[in-house]
Amino acid sequence: MCYSVPTMKPDAEITVVGGGIVGLATADALLQAHPGLSLLLIEKESELASHQTGHNSGVLHSGIYYPPGSLKARLTVEGNRALRTFCDAEKIPYQSCGKVIVATAPEEIPQLQELERRGTANGVPGLERLTPARLRELEPHAAGLAALRVPTTAILDFSRVAAALARRITAAGGQIQTGSEIVRIRLEINGLRLETARESRRTRHLITCGGLQADRLARMNGVPPPARIIPFRGEYFELIPERRPWVRGLIYPVPNPAFPFLGVHLTRMIDGRVKAGPNALLAFAREGYQAGSFCWRDAAALAGFGGFWKMLWRYRGIGRSEWLRAASKSVFLRQARRLMPELRPEDLTPGPGGIRAQTVDSAGRLSDDFLIAEGPAAVHLINAPSPAASACLPLGRLLAERACARFGWGGGKPNKISE
Repeated sequence: MCYSVPTMKPDAEITVVGGGIVGLATADALLQAHPGLSLLLIEKESELASHQTGHNSGVLHSGIYYPPGSLKARLTVEGNRALRTFCDAEKIPYQSCGKVIVATAPEEIPQLQELERRGTANGVPGLERLTPARLRELEPHAAGLAALRVPTTAILDFSRVAAALARRITAAGGQIQTGSEIVRIRLEINGLRLETARESRRTRHLITCGGLQADRLARMNGVPPPARIIPFRGEYFELIPERRPWVRGLIYPVPNPAFPFLGVHLTRMIDGRVKAGPNALLAFAREGYQAGSFCWRDAAALAGFGGFWKMLWRYRGIGRSEWLRAASKSVFLRQARRLMPELRPEDLTPGPGGIRAQTVDSAGRLSDDFLIAEGPAAVHLINAPSPAASACLPLGRLLAERACARFGWGGGKPNKISE
């Protein structure tokens, strides 16, 4: 932590760092709770929603996967409802196409039953167990021994949600500054100084929603993060246009309960495309969206973190499988054909990839829930991978509420979300 003596009036009462969908939802929640609040949102890229928000699969998740009582479970179920209402109000199209989770082997059926139990405990409505015949009625080209239908899963363009939130922020008097990467945070007597390469801004309070850079922002504020970001690259194929009608909604496998990734699945996009994937491949660049991207700073950070090496050992079998699937189209196709046996190599073409900002603790365990930490005059969202976009509105309200409590603000607080 760096210290300096204040020399000028703060530029904002509170600054939100991070112009992805969660940072925007947090800024919006603050302004809704405190009309007239002096608020600044800073984004390091020239455009908002340039990273995880703009590279995700566009799925509005239901909340079925997550342990009952976790933040992910509660905020995703609430976020699913809230985002539908938001999209209706903002005239943003979405499709309630639903999802089927398919068991393709006998040993997966108990886990499918556990998912149904979790979904019921989490309050996910309308769950339906499917026989193979009923599965074929819903998805004629899918195959499995049993399946679970999740009707509240939907698809939409989260970039349009981010743009609508940005409009709400500026309409409420908030400022948005893009192209400004925070390189240093200095603690002052009456707040913080946020330094970029070109300028500095003073703020009394701070919330960071830094996604792929979240742990670094916390460390700048003198907060040792409880876990560190390790990036995983997700690579996709797309179905050729002639095969897109084969997928009516979303077709997912039963996930591995030891790994917080969902495996190769088939996802209809709001624009009509159909993605197959992703794998979960260790990346050596936090913002390396192209295959083979490498960043010395990010790679050195991995090598110097003991939890990284423990993670490699802990998940060595899964990691080997993910690498093989990324290296071989035939291995990838074999996984996809478990759900849709009719697929052929010529039905798949390479698609764009994305990066998941996944935190790992010092013991090498992958964090399974959202993580929030507090520092001097600041609140930091450390871990917010999928389903953060689906949970963005209640997650933003939760961060706003934490800020109210942390900074001693009274009155007009967002509705309380208990942790």
